[in-house]
Amino acid sequence: MPAAELGEQLRAGDRRALARAISLVESTRADHRAQAEALLSELLPFTGGSHRVALTGPPGAGKSTLLDALGAQALLAGQRVAVLAIDPASAISGGSLLGDAVRMQRLAASEHVFLRGSSNAATLGGTAPGTREAVLLCEAAGFELVLVETVGVGQAEQAVRDICDTVLMLTLAGAGDEIQGLKRGLLEVADAVLVNKADGAGEPLALAFAQELAGALSLLRRDGATHVTAVSAQTERGVPELLSWLAARATTLRASGELMSRRQAQLERAFSASLSRELLLRVAQDERARALLPSLETAVKSGDLLPTAAARRLADAVFETSR
Repeated sequence: MPAAELGEQLRAGDRRALARAISLVESTRADHRAQAEALLSELLPFTGGSHRVALTGPPGAGKSTLLDALGAQALLAGQRVAVLAIDPASAISGGSLLGDAVRMQRLAASEHVFLRGSSNAATLGGTAPGTREAVLLCEAAGFELVLVETVGVGQAEQAVRDICDTVLMLTLAGAGDEIQGLKRGLLEVADAVLVNKADGAGEPLALAFAQELAGALSLLRRDGATHVTAVSAQTERGVPELLSWLAARATTLRASGELMSRRQAQLERAFSASLSRELLLRVAQDERARALLPSLETAVKSGDLLPTAAARRLADAVFETSR
């Protein structure tokens, strides 16, 4: 289908067209990549209007359940919601379960919600290779709130910052050594830290941990930028307040100009990452590089050549042949 026709269907609200478009940007085929670029170029003027929100945190913290509750509240407020759920790829088969709709039953059943599961394709950082482009496509389709559920990530995996305006980090009280919560890393850049399961017998522990985190983060980030609160994905305690906080934050980001500066910095990093991928692809396609690769790999495996030296020799060969 021509890019213009697919783009028209997508902008008209056809969710199947949106799903096809995301499949296109996630594909690694050369012809699909060209089609995806043409489609995104057509739709670029219609992007940028949503609030891009990522929810990250350790596996089992309740991210899917919380997103279901948050999305349901957004629907009640009249917003159109898109959810991009990222699943880890199996190290053995390469496949992903893509079962987040099971925990997001209200959103999965709504005609006003677009819910898409994608594999992270074994990439680090909690997102998938095509997540940035998928967000743009959702914006072009008219969704006002784009929620990204990341793979359960660790302290140092912060790639999610490069595709969203607001980072929500979900954590649990009593899940281990509490000093982990004070270490720098993802907590240092999260815009809000949510302590889940503030209900039943766990309520006092969650409230106490949220208070501890608020105090620690006030020292770590003296600008006071981190919003810390206790929530319950199960009972939806604190979820309406979270939606209100997100709405206020979106208004502030746009009015202050911070949204534009954030997205410009993200585009710079996206260009750098795309350049690295493109150079690797060109190296893989170069005839002389392909001829050198087996001997270089053998030398590296045997310990006769450092990996850095082998990579430099391969790059030198490619650039010498391109002169």
